[in-house]
Amino acid sequence: MKAILFLAIILFYITLQGAYAVTERKADKVLVLKEKRLLLLFKDGDIIKAYKIALGKSPVGHKVMLGDNKTPEGSYFISSRKNSDKYYKTIFISYPNEKDLLNAKKLGVAPGNSIAIHGLPKDLAFLDKLHRQIDWTSGCIAVTNSEIDEIWELVEDGTPIEIRP
Repeated sequence: MKAILFLAIILFYITLQGAYAVTERKADKVLVLKEKRLLLLFKDGDIIKAYKIALGKSPVGHKVMLGDNKTPEGSYFISSRKNSDKYYKTIFISYPNEKDLLNAKKLGVAPGNSIAIHGLPKDLAFLDKLHRQIDWTSGCIAVTNSEIDEIWELVEDGTPIEIRP
C-alpha cells in the first residue's frame, strides 16, 4: 500500500512539474526582424523559440496606409486571436497605434488594420515551409500552421511585440 501511495505522489509531483514548466515557458516578448525574416519569442531576455517568416508583399519600410502591403515597424502588443475563416489561426497585433493613426491623419490616408501573425490560407496549407520563399501577405507575418499552433500556446494576449526593419 505504501508503494502505491509513494508512486501516486511521485506521479502527481511529475505532473505538477510538467504543468509548471509549460507556464514558465510563456513568452514575455515577441521580436520580429523583418530583414532577416525571423520571429523570435523571448522569456526573461532569453530566446525560447525562433521562426522563419514571410511578410507583406512590399516588406521594406513601415506600413503607412491601407493597401501598401507593408508590415508595420515599431512597438505594439498582441491584442486578440481567433480561428480565422481565411487562415488556419490568427493572432492580431495592435496596429495601428496612436503614432500610426496620427501619421495617417496627417497624410490624409487610412492606416489599415487587421495586422496579424497567422498560419497559411486553408486551401494552401500543403505548402507548409515553402510559403516562405516569397513575401506574400498584405502586411501580416506568416508562419506555418504547426508554428502558429506553438505561438498560440506560448504567447498570451497583451504580450509586447517589437517589429524592427
